[in-house]
Amino acid sequence: MRTCLPFFSLLLLLSCTVVKPTQNLAPLREQILAELTTQPGTFAVAFKDLQTGQELLINEHESFHAASTMKTPVLIEAYKQAAAGKFALQDSILLKNEFRSIVDGSPFSIGPEDDSEQELYRHIGQKWPISDLLYKMIIHSSNLATNLVIEELDAKKVTQTMRSLGAKDMLVLRGVEDGKAYAQGLNNTTTAYDLMLLFSQMAQGKTVSKAASEEMIRILLDQKYKTVIPAKLPANVKVAHKTGWITGVRHDSGIVFLPDGRKYVLVLLSKGVEDDKAGTEAMAQASLIIYQFMVKK
Repeated sequence: MRTCLPFFSLLLLLSCTVVKPTQNLAPLREQILAELTTQPGTFAVAFKDLQTGQELLINEHESFHAASTMKTPVLIEAYKQAAAGKFALQDSILLKNEFRSIVDGSPFSIGPEDDSEQELYRHIGQKWPISDLLYKMIIHSSNLATNLVIEELDAKKVTQTMRSLGAKDMLVLRGVEDGKAYAQGLNNTTTAYDLMLLFSQMAQGKTVSKAASEEMIRILLDQKYKTVIPAKLPANVKVAHKTGWITGVRHDSGIVFLPDGRKYVLVLLSKGVEDDKAGTEAMAQASLIIYQFMVKK
């Protein structure tokens, strides 16, 4: 014989399954602002808990010189074009050190002394797999690899793909070290919000495909520059991220993987920083504050 719960018992059962309310982020915001405002400059923060969807945003739509954070959009576009069959990531391209300015087409080259990776310069004239160039572009922030890959992809297509992913304010105009373009203010730009969107989609396996997202994350996990987001975090916390810096600018952006399986996206951008060491320290401390907030949840 079929039985039913009494109405009052059903109400009691429902009352026991109420979803825990999301936490108030105002105190966290105050902590982060207190840390970052100790330094001159403009800072932006975009944090998203990928389990709850909670976001903390500070100056999230402020435009910044992208520096090397633009290499993440380039990585995404490379995987997109490979998935479309334009080339295979294992295909090789010729290493060269001559590129064309977007201003007038005049040639320029990249000085090894101005690059954070030098090995490629010893192999000019040889062919290297695109996959190896992408790896060096991300983990060593190789400018030479970046320009070689962008020439293959077309910067305009990178920006078009960013728009299709919802990054409305990110602009990829060119490769790096184009002095004439820089002098005319023709720079790659980004916002903290747009980078948060990109990494959120990647973390959820929605960038190109689940397999492509996982491959890109594996590359980003090997990042060699760890002075901001991972700097103060425990060794068992993994960070898939891309940094960027030029004079007065220090950035970091990526996905943080906690040991319990939870993950969150964090983007920290800055400009007008007078003391790079102190600015970097403040941003690393902001990352630690967010980590401590997450582990107490």
